[in-house]
Amino acid sequence: MVLVHGLLMSGLDLTLLARRLRRCGFATRIFSYASVRGDIDDSVERLYRFITAQRPRTLHLVGHSLGGLLIRLLLERHPELPPGRVVTLGTPHNGSVVARRLWRRRWGRRLIGGSAATLAGAVPPWRGARPLGSIAGRLPLGVGVFMHGLPRPNDGTVAVAETQLDGMDDHMVLPLSHMALVVSAASARQTCRFLRTGRFEHAVTTSAD
Repeated sequence: MVLVHGLLMSGLDLTLLARRLRRCGFATRIFSYASVRGDIDDSVERLYRFITAQRPRTLHLVGHSLGGLLIRLLLERHPELPPGRVVTLGTPHNGSVVARRLWRRRWGRRLIGGSAATLAGAVPPWRGARPLGSIAGRLPLGVGVFMHGLPRPNDGTVAVAETQLDGMDDHMVLPLSHMALVVSAASARQTCRFLRTGRFEHAVTTSAD
């Protein structure tokens, strides 16, 4: 399994999630890339080489925020990769209102850099290449709180509506902020559940632990 971090992160933020998924029975690797200064196309190809160097027979992918879009681009360009499932955490599949508003400001353009177009929605439609589950947060703590126009409910950065994706297999909303999605035990349990079964566990009441 490969985990892919989001904007302004390095991959260290995924350490706890990776540990929990290992306890769930998965071998995990974290892919790190330059989310601001780097080129998205180059990052996609680096991710491809990172994966193929491991020669996996089954390939599960987990992406937080921008990382989920990177995964979608990877699978669009390299459909020959081994089978597996995908979980995205707080990924703006329909484009990010916050990213579009940041791009209008000089300091905002510096903040999101080369990822702007991808975050704004410049990603090919999902073709259902493999099972995909999307987890959203609804605790509004994040940069989006200070920006007008972010639809509710949201996780403070990404709106729940932005995490919807035509052709996805399942969708789950948890009482978590954008960054809490990668450190919450509940989020890790739901990720594990989907990777094992292709569905989230909707029958249980899930807290933000």
